[in-house]
Amino acid sequence: MQISSASTPPVIVPGANAGSNASAVDGTALGLNGENAATATPVTPTNNAAAPLRRGLSNWDQPLQGDISGAQQALDFLEQSAAQLRSLKSDLSTRLATRQRSDGALEARVRQFSNSWRSRTSASGGTLDSQLNFSTKGSNTSFTVRGLNLSNLRGGAREVIAVSIGGGQNVRSVVLEPGLSDEQIAQRFNDALAPAGVRAEISDDGQLTFSTAESQWANVRDTISLQGGGIRFPGGQLTRVKADAEAPQVDPDTWQTTDLESIRTTLAQVVQSLSKVEQSIASVRQALAQVAARVQSADPTATKGGMDQVAQNFVSTTKQPGYQSLLSITSALAGISRERVMSLLRLRS
Repeated sequence: MQISSASTPPVIVPGANAGSNASAVDGTALGLNGENAATATPVTPTNNAAAPLRRGLSNWDQPLQGDISGAQQALDFLEQSAAQLRSLKSDLSTRLATRQRSDGALEARVRQFSNSWRSRTSASGGTLDSQLNFSTKGSNTSFTVRGLNLSNLRGGAREVIAVSIGGGQNVRSVVLEPGLSDEQIAQRFNDALAPAGVRAEISDDGQLTFSTAESQWANVRDTISLQGGGIRFPGGQLTRVKADAEAPQVDPDTWQTTDLESIRTTLAQVVQSLSKVEQSIASVRQALAQVAARVQSADPTATKGGMDQVAQNFVSTTKQPGYQSLLSITSALAGISRERVMSLLRLRS
């Protein structure tokens, strides 16, 4: 194969005077190298070429790509977990039906699932929390703080509550007054604690609950301190208080198989966990379908002319032997991973 000169060829700018020096612009000056090399050949103006050329996958909305990837990761993890739970359910049921006592094999199956479940956060890309709620914004841990319950906070005279999270000088003040509604109390805690990465809200059962990023939970749990004015909370120095995380929907570390009674209890827990996982699968599939609908509803007419021109330029460039041809091909393949291709193909299934 004949290798042509490595210098960047001149690019004819549409609309420029072909006879002037301004019409020939060095491709490097335009940034037409690397992944843009496919469009470095002269572009013939068309009716659709008024809009600037835009690149293919790189032109996708980045949050949209993240939503697709996150939903697919969560779905893969949940489906694998559901398969493990169904297998474990079958084993436990067989043991009870035949009244066989536990052995090392059954205990190993439980440990295997438990180890797999511990990877929930990383395996799902941080999109599934302990309640199996799916969110592309990251998983959170919900918790309550002992003493910070609405029945205690409603009554009493005006009081300033100092709350410290993270230690040091990270102290926030919450002013409580007679006559505040539950929502107002939650909002005041939310406003005060938001800079520390903690949100406050009223739960479905009417309790004051807090939440923080799952990655920050350990630090938050171990560093919450309160100080009052002697009305709802004692004055003096900040006092450590206990925070309790919401019980997880699936907790295989508590499953036991030492005897028939514990096997029966574990079977009930496995059945309940499988139901929760299947509900989460349905929820994630719905979210993935919504993302697919966003992809399908995207109007392709705005970029069709430009992309057709890019494709034509790419074909023309790669047909000619030389360095520019090799550069166009390798640039087109750069950054295309198996995961990205699989995520796109799943949208068509």
